[in-house]
Amino acid sequence: MSESGTPELSAASQSPARSSSTVRARIPIAVSIIQAFLFLVHFALYATWTFFWGAPGYSHAMELRIALAILSVSFVAASFLAHEYFNPLVRGVYTIASVWLGFVNFFFLAACACWIVYGVPLLFGVLLEKRSVAALCFGLGLLAGICAIVNAAWTRVVRVTVKLPNLPAAWRGRTAAVVSDLHLGHVRNAGFLRRIVRKLSELRPDVLFIPGDMYDGTAVDVAPLVKPWAEFSAPLGAYFITGNHEQFFNSSRYLDAVRQSGIRVLENEKIVLDGLQIVGVHDHDSVNVEKFRSILRQADLDRNVASILLVHNPHRLPAAAEAGISLQLSGHTHRGQFFPFTAIVSRMYGKFAHGLNRFGDLAVYTSCGAGTWGPPMRLGSNPEIVLIRFE
Repeated sequence: MSESGTPELSAASQSPARSSSTVRARIPIAVSIIQAFLFLVHFALYATWTFFWGAPGYSHAMELRIALAILSVSFVAASFLAHEYFNPLVRGVYTIASVWLGFVNFFFLAACACWIVYGVPLLFGVLLEKRSVAALCFGLGLLAGICAIVNAAWTRVVRVTVKLPNLPAAWRGRTAAVVSDLHLGHVRNAGFLRRIVRKLSELRPDVLFIPGDMYDGTAVDVAPLVKPWAEFSAPLGAYFITGNHEQFFNSSRYLDAVRQSGIRVLENEKIVLDGLQIVGVHDHDSVNVEKFRSILRQADLDRNVASILLVHNPHRLPAAAEAGISLQLSGHTHRGQFFPFTAIVSRMYGKFAHGLNRFGDLAVYTSCGAGTWGPPMRLGSNPEIVLIRFE
């Protein structure tokens, strides 16, 4: 982390993008590490339950082990299915596995709390009743998971005011809506987007910006998922750039559907919208800092006129500031969705993990996003539509 609070990426991450074949070759390694970790977490849950509630009889113990073994592989297995198929059965399996993954997070924290709550008093000769300790900790874990599901389904409208130097007079008092990280797919789909569109129609923004991850990156019927956008229109239009999830595989199918829905895709280009400069850079083209700088140079920005940059990940702030960008709109972080990932994301991105902040003369808004990835849960982060008023 630099002194200015923006993430500094390693030299490896600043090297040219790896070929798709290299990335595919590393997928089995990543999957193996994730699956091994999930096995360990489920084993820890089993050990905690049997210690605090007592070991069940042989037949029940075997049933519990089998159930936990199946659950431990459920998310990885469902993810593979979701990347190949899109039907009600796979959607149901993936949703259940995703919800369970979220509850496992809170149950694992509850298991850790059990050992602390029981073990610390024991050091001082105080013996607590084990079942009561487990009931309290796991009860709180269950409640946290339920609250996280409810919170993730409640989209807020966040209103901010941004003062930009050299803002064209026509833009003073205008509003822009920002909707990031919808993650349309097996969990969030057309019904979810329809609710977002209704909220946007009520807000009546002058322009809409979508800085990436409209899709979750799984196998889906791309056109029906974005069909609700046809019900929305903004006087100055809607603009989109890809996030990392649109680029897990070939992004062209996603982009074609987005264009057909009436949204303009900004292809690493600058447009002038009623006097205001708008630049959009796709996520994979912002990974390499030199390529990112080159795209911004080619945009040929007029530093005497305000400009807005759409880029998914808020990790290249020095380059955007050097190019003279006035306001950067990003997403990607989800603000971690729930603990402990909220703390991890905060550590990675500092103050730029969420909200409106400044990097020198550059104003940056990083959105929590409206949807979720994996577990449809949020605790410590809220799904949002951002409404920016320009002054």
